[in-house]
Amino acid sequence: MRIDRTIIVLTAAMAALLAFTPFLPNWAMFLFTVSLCYGVVVLGMMLLVRTGLVSFGHGLYYCLGAYAAGTLEPLFGITELAVMIGSAVAVTAIVSAILALLLRKYRDIFFAMLSLAFSMILYGLLVKTSSLGSTDGFNVTVKTLFGLHIADTAYERYLIFALTVLICWTCAVLMHFYLKSHRGRLAEAIRDNELRVEYMGASVANTIHLHYVMSAVLAGLGGALMAVSVGHIDPEMAYWTTSGEFVFITILSGTGSVLAPFLGATIFESIRSFAYEYSPNTWQMALGITMLMVIMFLPGGLWSLFKRASRRVA
Repeated sequence: MRIDRTIIVLTAAMAALLAFTPFLPNWAMFLFTVSLCYGVVVLGMMLLVRTGLVSFGHGLYYCLGAYAAGTLEPLFGITELAVMIGSAVAVTAIVSAILALLLRKYRDIFFAMLSLAFSMILYGLLVKTSSLGSTDGFNVTVKTLFGLHIADTAYERYLIFALTVLICWTCAVLMHFYLKSHRGRLAEAIRDNELRVEYMGASVANTIHLHYVMSAVLAGLGGALMAVSVGHIDPEMAYWTTSGEFVFITILSGTGSVLAPFLGATIFESIRSFAYEYSPNTWQMALGITMLMVIMFLPGGLWSLFKRASRRVA
């Protein structure tokens, strides 16, 4: 049986991160952690784009997942990492399943703006909620992982990073196989011609509903992982600029492979970090120039470079 090349690359990347990251400085581990959290969100965005939809409001689920994980301690005294992540998945799945009943009826700019409106509603509610820190947010504490006490230990940061790597690897592998399934292949067909998909006997509305929920859960998962990795959450996670970053990374990455979101997120976070370090007043310009270059010369995203290379080799 032939082994899938994408799975091999994903597994090799996971093994390299787990093996070599402990020897890197803390800033590098933090950069990779943030990139992975963003990457898993963009993985869900990629599924929507393949379906012909662009969401400018995925900060809603990113923030919702973070707050679902972070509020367990002040409300219930729960500091178990596995429970916090499970809570984020459950909350975002329920909320997105309800909102998708409305959103699946809209397309193009109407879908984008309506999703943005829901995100900004959450932002407004959090800003006005003083018990959750209002605009300042609050700190998130993790004390145990599967019952093992990890708080204030030498390996706490690495264990959280390792769990983030494993979760991202699992999500990428599952998404890779889903995109090859019958339902997954409907995404591009819906984007090209919804009417023909309906004639084939497939439900466009149900497929869009499923894809929206899947992308929302991945966004909530990314938010929860970011919350426990950084140790702090605030309403800015639901603000429109955060959703815009996800769209930026999706365009930068391309939608050709499940590897693309993580590559794009790493490049995006590297550009932003170094630009802010060496030019704090004009770091947005560096991101803007990058976006213009990609749109002008790589309209298919960075992953199109690998497609061109593979064609030349073939």
